[in-house]
Amino acid sequence: MGDLYDSDIVAWSEHQSVLLRRRAAGDLVNEADIDWPHVAEEIEAVGQSQTDQVESLLYQALLHRLKAQAWPQSRDVPHWQGEERGFRAQARRKFRESMRHKLDISGLYADALEALPATVDGVAPQPVGTVCPVTLYDLLDHGPV
Repeated sequence: MGDLYDSDIVAWSEHQSVLLRRRAAGDLVNEADIDWPHVAEEIEAVGQSQTDQVESLLYQALLHRLKAQAWPQSRDVPHWQGEERGFRAQARRKFRESMRHKLDISGLYADALEALPATVDGVAPQPVGTVCPVTLYDLLDHGPV
């Protein structure tokens, strides 16, 4: 069964879902046909993917927030602020409490600092804080950060 997993994960997932549904319905299936290690791995990957998505949205929110702070006179500030609000709203909708301990806001802030451009429209950035000034719950809140 591992060969199909490696060669055609779509066919593998379809086959495994049929077996698991049959087993859940009480049908006898050959236990050896159920690829338990990969089934467990894929279930875990679904949860990780959801957490990664929230992390990406929060990173984007922080990056846009930092751009607005670093170039407060830029004509793009309203756009960056809108993007920040949008990314925060999407993260808020997708966030689940079980993700809390997996999200490193300080690390995301540090990554966003590194991603800031050297200039915007030929203008160097104004200094921004190097320590993350917000918490996860600040970012998920509806109000301004």
